[in-house]
Amino acid sequence: MPKAAAHAVELFESLVPASPGVSRRPVFGQPAAFLDGNMFLGVFGESILVRLSEADRAEAHVLGARPFEPMPGRPMREYVVLPPKVLADRAATEAWVARAVAYAGQLPKKVAKSRAA
Repeated sequence: MPKAAAHAVELFESLVPASPGVSRRPVFGQPAAFLDGNMFLGVFGESILVRLSEADRAEAHVLGARPFEPMPGRPMREYVVLPPKVLADRAATEAWVARAVAYAGQLPKKVAKSRAA
């Protein structure tokens, strides 16, 4: 697994909304943001990934987004890596994160599992 790039972590931190239900925890050892237990934003190496609806994923692919594959040949359904040209535009990046938050908000809430003692 790649190590999270400092610039990607810094961008991630600036993009996570301060909203009720939003939390952070690592995924693959890298920062990720969740809404009511559903991941919507994350870092993987130098990449920023978002979870999108099918329609939004299709639109993102037209802009150059690619499926998120933490391991070659093992894509994570619903997640795309935002392309550099989107990340270069702060307003565009924030708009894609807002879409990811909206999509996560439509998903059933996940209840935290208690750990066995």
